[in-house]
Amino acid sequence: MTKISKISIILISITALSVSSFSFAQEENLHVPENLEEAQEIGKQAVKVGKEELPGIIERIWKYEVIPIWQKMYNWYYNNIWIKLESFFVKEVKPKVEQEVEKRKPIIQEEYKKEKEEMKQEIPKVTKSICERFKELWR
Repeated sequence: MTKISKISIILISITALSVSSFSFAQEENLHVPENLEEAQEIGKQAVKVGKEELPGIIERIWKYEVIPIWQKMYNWYYNNIWIKLESFFVKEVKPKVEQEVEKRKPIIQEEYKKEKEEMKQEIPKVTKSICERFKELWR
């Protein structure tokens, strides 16, 4: 290892250890209930606060944090990707597809006529077999 990488590893280690020790300097405001009635009262207060304040908190988070972020993501996507894709499609893909459709249109019409005739011949057979199946079910 080089000298610079050794020094940087040592500095990172010292920084990580010193930052983690700051958590011990915080005050503890936890109150441990002494009996079951006190625990029950704390639980009731927590439920009451949750019922009263939680809907407002969730609404505020959605309105002021989630929706603006999604709006920014949509705007970025629309401006940087969608417009380019749309222009590429209109300039490159659409004319080629229309040209290919025009080229294959007579073939498609001819195949359609053939399929139509085949269907006319097959429909009586299918309806007959369906009727026979229903008769068998009722027997």
